[in-house]
Order: sequence, then structure tokens, then C-alpha cells
Amino acid sequence: MTVQQACEYLRKQDDILILCHQSPDGDTLGSGFGLYYALRAVGKRARVACSDPVPPQFDFLLPEQMPDFTPQFVTAVDVADTQLLGSALSCWADKVDLCIDHHPSNRGYAKHTLLRAGAAATAEIMIEVIRGMGVEPDRTIADCIYTGLCTDTGCFQYSNVTSHTLRIAADMVDLGASAYRINRRMFGIKSKARIAMEREVLDSLIYAMEGKIAVIAVTKDMLDRTGAKESELDGLSSIPREIEGVQVGITLREKPDGFKISLRTVEKVDASKICAVFGGGGHARAAGCFIPGTLEQCRDKILQAAQVACEEAGL
Repeated sequence: MTVQQACEYLRKQDDILILCHQSPDGDTLGSGFGLYYALRAVGKRARVACSDPVPPQFDFLLPEQMPDFTPQFVTAVDVADTQLLGSALSCWADKVDLCIDHHPSNRGYAKHTLLRAGAAATAEIMIEVIRGMGVEPDRTIADCIYTGLCTDTGCFQYSNVTSHTLRIAADMVDLGASAYRINRRMFGIKSKARIAMEREVLDSLIYAMEGKIAVIAVTKDMLDRTGAKESELDGLSSIPREIEGVQVGITLREKPDGFKISLRTVEKVDASKICAVFGGGGHARAAGCFIPGTLEQCRDKILQAAQVACEEAGL
């Protein structure tokens, strides 16, 4: 679908359920609640749902109360695959009418899809949808969109940032988005448990290919020792790539029966292709997958795939 078609489609609906992905980040929540407030502005009943609780740093996005109703229309935002909806929302996996997303690995599971793989964040698309429905963003919507943009770009540091991304962010600030407050919440404040986790994961750091690949691990034992919550782990996957000389940064996060893998790469290595080997996907510079097994087994497998990718890239 085009933006115009998606807007016309949404305008015809009511009782709209907006689905976010599990382990919600700023883009899925910012896009989801941005759409929620826009739909309310045009007289629609809507609510946002997520399998996991909204992390405390995003509580400013939440309305005081959302209406309860039987959904007649289901849209998913920033969700590339129905597996990402999580167990609590799995009942909607084959009932998604519209998906709005920016992931090139999107599985095309919805009846209709508005996909722009070149967008830095789904929020970049969502602001066009909001305006296309005839809604002029207020400060609340501007906060939502700005949150989606800044979190999916690492506060505008990543290679996915374009001049268009920056113009939208500036526009949101002009509309009242609290850029300083949001940036500080997202990037400037860390709990003591988070600092303890950073120390733990740095102790787990190993290198491969003469320092071109760096790997860290987040295990259940680490979480138990530090008392850190899942919501406090956001951003850890960027640590390995920040090391001088590292071309591929890998983070393994322990889950039941295996490890969730997060990859961050430089320009020459496609993270999504590495993760595709294990049924995952994402973007060229940031992608993820799941590998069953022990820490050592999973680390060996993802390292082997990363080494092959580096060799193919001539690194």
C-alpha cells in the first residue's frame, strides 16, 4: 500500500487494535501511540496492545486510559514477523489487516502492508500516515514520533539517518516535542543495575578475526546477580561495535532453550544476511535471530557465520 491508500483504509475503520512487538522499543511504542492519538483525533476508538509491559522510560507516551472494545480492525506497527508479537498477542497473528513497517525483512503476513525499507524508523512513515488522515500533530503526537526516531537511530548517530529523518525530527521539535527530556530519558540516565550489567557483559567480551569481531553475552546468571530487568538492557547490543577496529558486534542474550542474537555491523558487512542463515533478519547494519543451544554452541555458530561474511566482504 501507499501512504495515501493506508490513510484511506484507516479512515474507513473503527474499533482499531494497534499491535506492538514484544520487548517494546521506542519505535514500536512511539509509532503505535502516535497512531492511537491520531485515530482518536478523527473520532475513532482505538487501543494499543503489547505482550510485554511498557518499560518505565516510555511511560510519558501512555494515555491515562484506553477504551475497551472488541476489535474490528487490527494493525501492527514496526512488526516484521508475527513471531515478534509474543505469546499474549499470538491470537492476532493471522488477523492483521494492515502492517506499517520499515524492516526489509518484513514477512508480508498482513492483508495489506505499508512498507518503506529505506526509512530510518517506522515513526518516519507514521507521521505521513497521521498527516494523511488529516491530523495536524500536537505536542503529544510529536513526542511519540520523536521518540521513535531518536531510539531507532541511536540519537541520530546510526547510518540509517538521512536528511529527511533530521527534518522530521526538527519538525517535531517545532511542534513541541521535548527533545532534551526524551534524549535524556533514552540515552542519558542509567540505573545502578544497568551499570552493573555493563560491567558483567564487558567481562564476557571476546574477540575474533584479530579484533574485527567482538562478542558479548547476557546470561540469566548475570541478570540474577545484578537485579537488572529486561527493560534496562536496551542499548547493550551497541557496545561491541563501539570498540575501535570492530566491524561486527555480536550480543547473545539468554532465552529459554537458546540465545537471542543481536548484530551491529559497519558498512561492508550485511547484518541481515548473517542473521538470515538462522531464520532471522532486520536491517543491513542491525539485525537479529535466535539460535537454540548452550552459550558456547550459539557463540560458535554465529561467530562462524560472521567470519564467513567478513571474509566475503574482504575484511
